[in-house]
Amino acid sequence: MKKSSFVALVLGTVSGVLFALGMCMALLPEWNAFTEGIVFGAVGIVLGIVTLCIWRKMENKAPIKLNGKNVLFALFAVVGALILGLGMCFVMVWDKIVAGTLIGLVGLVMLISLIPISKGIK
Repeated sequence: MKKSSFVALVLGTVSGVLFALGMCMALLPEWNAFTEGIVFGAVGIVLGIVTLCIWRKMENKAPIKLNGKNVLFALFAVVGALILGLGMCFVMVWDKIVAGTLIGLVGLVMLISLIPISKGIK
């Protein structure tokens, strides 16, 4: 494993755990830690962005260009993740298994389709 991949793995894992823990803290009323959860989630997001920048620098890659295509892909990914989460809510919170499964599958298909859409099929 390359050094850059290992650094990205460790930093990415830490940022993901911080973000997930922050969201749990903020969204579970039993924990009474909304403000602390927002702080943890924000630190996780910032660390994730820092991880991406460090990894790209270690790989000698150019910074990510902010153009319409990249913004559209990011927006598509966010919408796909939200639809997947909505399907999970239907199943786990509202006990609507069939509708939740179908909605979740739509979100999964959107997320899986990101690779062929962005890279193309060769």
